[in-house]
Amino acid sequence: MIVASSAAISERHQQRLSALFPQHSFLFCKDIGEVLDYRNEVEILLTYGEDLTAEDIEKFPRLKWIQVLSAGVERLPFQALETRNIWVTNARGIHRVPMSEYTLGLMLHHVRRFDTFFANQQKAVWDRSPRVDELAGKTVGILGAGAIGSEIARKAKIFDMKVIGLSRTGESQAYYDQLFGKDQLEIFLNQSDFVIVILPLTPETKGFLGERELKMMKKGSVLINIARGAVIEEEALIKALNEEWIAAAYLDVFIEEPLPETHPFWKLKNCWITPHVSGRSPHYMSRALEIFIRNLHLFQEGNHREMENIIDLNRGY
Repeated sequence: MIVASSAAISERHQQRLSALFPQHSFLFCKDIGEVLDYRNEVEILLTYGEDLTAEDIEKFPRLKWIQVLSAGVERLPFQALETRNIWVTNARGIHRVPMSEYTLGLMLHHVRRFDTFFANQQKAVWDRSPRVDELAGKTVGILGAGAIGSEIARKAKIFDMKVIGLSRTGESQAYYDQLFGKDQLEIFLNQSDFVIVILPLTPETKGFLGERELKMMKKGSVLINIARGAVIEEEALIKALNEEWIAAAYLDVFIEEPLPETHPFWKLKNCWITPHVSGRSPHYMSRALEIFIRNLHLFQEGNHREMENIIDLNRGY
């Protein structure tokens, strides 16, 4: 089979793939434009899922499977893929370590007031008056109880936090004290000291947290978004922070990225911004390719339905 990649893959990883699968031909390209030069040959495509259009799909007559090397698939042309019966898998689960560490780090940062003490350090000020707090006994609400959410839940329990979650089914899972269904959103938000947003972006979840939902949140609570910017209505969040319906927001994702210099988020005193780095890790590509390697073994044997992280093209995740 001919396998092409529009994602940048290091020489080390290229050599490993070629050695593991000498029966297949690999084309490591700089972008989707170069992949299109081989459109009549490519059967399997590796991509980050942000460079394909419906028109592109029609140009690949032999394409059978796309392995997305990230978790996000919302920019894929689902209808075109479904029409062609092309299999799609993603790298869901590889972010559980960096994104859970990022989240716990932010919660610790918030309760221990590290920013305040660092600001005092810059001014050579010895001030023990800022009030610090503990994570122990607080409730973390995980909005999207998937692989990343479960790892956050596991680590939060180590800090003696109460863990609640909101999922499509509301069925119980390990490390959660309680799971709520979608119809219990208000109860979930009202109980959470920290609300962690990890929902995939779909038509159903776009604008999931608007003014009405943000007003349901507990007074003094903290919002952390590591999902997609469009899951939250940004204008409503700006209002919530300005009027202090909630204590703070920590945002790693935005509707427009890079975040424009003129965006109000930059100047809000209770908003902290990171440039979409919560999933960054030196082990990212190794973990993503491990999923691809396992899936390629199954795919070449015809066991397509047994591949990991198969995307439901109707649901978009």
